[in-house]
Amino acid sequence: MCKEGGCNDDEKTILLTNTGTYGAASSGTSIKGSSHVKSTEISEEEPVSPRRFSLLWFASQLRHAYKTHSLLVSFIVAILLASVYPPIGAHYFLPGITSSWLTVMLMFFISGVCLKTEDLSRASQRIKFNVFVQSFNYIIVSLIVMAFSRALIHSGILPRNLADGMVICSCLPVTVNMILVLTTSANGDEAAAVFSAVFGVLTGTFVTPALILMYLGVQGKIDIGVVLAKLGIRVLLPLLVGQLLQKLHKPTQNFVSENKKSFKNAQEWCLLFIVYCVFCHTFEVGVDTTAGDIFLMIFLQVLVLIAVMALAWACLGVFFRDEPKLRVTGLFACTQKTVSLGVPLIGAIYEHDPNAALYTLPLIVWHPMQLVIGSALTPYLIQFVEWEERRLEARQPMLHKSHPESLV
Repeated sequence: MCKEGGCNDDEKTILLTNTGTYGAASSGTSIKGSSHVKSTEISEEEPVSPRRFSLLWFASQLRHAYKTHSLLVSFIVAILLASVYPPIGAHYFLPGITSSWLTVMLMFFISGVCLKTEDLSRASQRIKFNVFVQSFNYIIVSLIVMAFSRALIHSGILPRNLADGMVICSCLPVTVNMILVLTTSANGDEAAAVFSAVFGVLTGTFVTPALILMYLGVQGKIDIGVVLAKLGIRVLLPLLVGQLLQKLHKPTQNFVSENKKSFKNAQEWCLLFIVYCVFCHTFEVGVDTTAGDIFLMIFLQVLVLIAVMALAWACLGVFFRDEPKLRVTGLFACTQKTVSLGVPLIGAIYEHDPNAALYTLPLIVWHPMQLVIGSALTPYLIQFVEWEERRLEARQPMLHKSHPESLV
């Protein structure tokens, strides 16, 4: 490609790009400059073989996929490790103390100390929208899933433990981080997303157990009084302590602001530890569920998620027709379910139930799928918001012409 006199700057750049060495040359080799020695060094580098290039490309795709779905991959690894030798998480790690109490309390303490309740006042102005979103997320979704799951049980399509897990998942509040990320990416209303996230954390500790007990109180094999007492100590107490520190202790506020990522990572590790111990207990005791049942549940759970998202979108179009940003936010806020609060809540309510791990599986499916579907819809939602805003802007002059007295 280079002539005998050496390579000019453009030829060097093309050569390095084509051979896969662009940006990877040694510090002694510069792209800029026209030294004959440097040109010779560059031109004599070994080109990357097609096979090596394919491997590098495949490795980069794997890294990207892992970063996108790291929590799901970690869940799968934790479940596989639990199946290798269940006694580790079922006995040796003292799960009755570590995963059931200490880890859960730590997670909710972190939630409390990271939660800024002043965000509620900033985003609580749209009462109609907030009431609709919370009602849809808690009530409409859970009623639909409850009816669907009972039909699956009575028809013999799905075993009760997995069907109950679908109901438990439907009773959970909205996610905290994912709704903010997707709303921002899709050009939605960020303030409304903040309210939904914060309000979901605060109400989920009360509403979710109440809904679960209402739907599955008898089948769940749980003592209501004991469960409420445990939730008060494991969930509400650390949440309140964290909130007090967040509001009253300035050094805590500064420390949390400077270490947000570390707190998020700590929550994820706590979550993985709980999942690992729960599945260790399940594998040791054994459950009457086949792999075919689990794959069927995964398919049905994805189907339900798509259905409730479609219903939410249709309802938002009726009630908030001229507010496209709110409709985008509502699409996510109406249907997303939190795994960071869901797993410890399930563990606290069904601590001694051998089916506890199976109750978490529908949530583990729902959580990554809402990210996959939401990410796929993002470019279309951006276009929708832009198109709707242009439509509304074009309609304003027409309204002024039809109502000239409004200008007076």
